[in-house]
Amino acid sequence: MAVVSRKEYIGVPRDAVEHYKGKQLLFISWDHHLLICAPIMLRADPQTRLGDLLEQQLKPLLQADPDAAALDWSKVEWLKGNQPWTPQYDRSLADNGIGHKEQLRMRTPGLNSLCAAS
Repeated sequence: MAVVSRKEYIGVPRDAVEHYKGKQLLFISWDHHLLICAPIMLRADPQTRLGDLLEQQLKPLLQADPDAAALDWSKVEWLKGNQPWTPQYDRSLADNGIGHKEQLRMRTPGLNSLCAAS
């Protein structure tokens, strides 16, 4: 549907990085897992080590999934911007090129609780 405006519309994004006091948002999804049906939003300092973020923030949120206990982080296949990506867990978010509102997707072949067993 077309919209007609009486004057120029200037949108002001309220989720810009400046509004988060030096922190940034990061979205992480776990493909093929029904209990994690949407990306999880995390807030962190860009200098936070990726490994620390996963350990302290993401892992506790994934514990409800039956596959969480069997998850081998060294075998996780990562996508960043829908492109294959290899993270450096010992480096910061900034060093990994992870910016504000970035979405990461993780795939775990063999651990797909959404899919029926074959």
